[in-house]
Amino acid sequence: MVDGANVIGARADGWWRDRPGAARRLVAEIAAWTAATNSDPVQSGQEELPARIVVVLEGAARSGIPAGEVDTEPAPVTVAPARRPAVVVMHAPGHGDDAIVAATAEAGPGPLVITSDRALVERVRALGADTRGARWLRERLDS
Repeated sequence: MVDGANVIGARADGWWRDRPGAARRLVAEIAAWTAATNSDPVQSGQEELPARIVVVLEGAARSGIPAGEVDTEPAPVTVAPARRPAVVVMHAPGHGDDAIVAATAEAGPGPLVITSDRALVERVRALGADTRGARWLRERLDS
């Protein structure tokens, strides 16, 4: 699960002038990353990707991309399409952190939440989630 506002805000690229555009760019970057990354950690040397990546958007960013599964380009030949994760956009009806906590609770044990928000990290870890900071994801998207 990706805290969209937190990951978008981790890079000072003018996102505050166009929150919907920043949301579109983030989701496109995640979709491209999943398409380019072989989810077999033995072959790629990368961590295994989850079956589903949920990007939670709040506020003005919600108007940048509709909620639901993202239609992505076909996977490169080196990636087994059946193993490529789905990228899903979720619109938080209110505060994004509350939506992430609720979705984490519904997910059951062991979801991965990407955020650098310390209070949110505490809340989702109490539910059994693993966490990574926004920089962790930005490094993967920017490489």
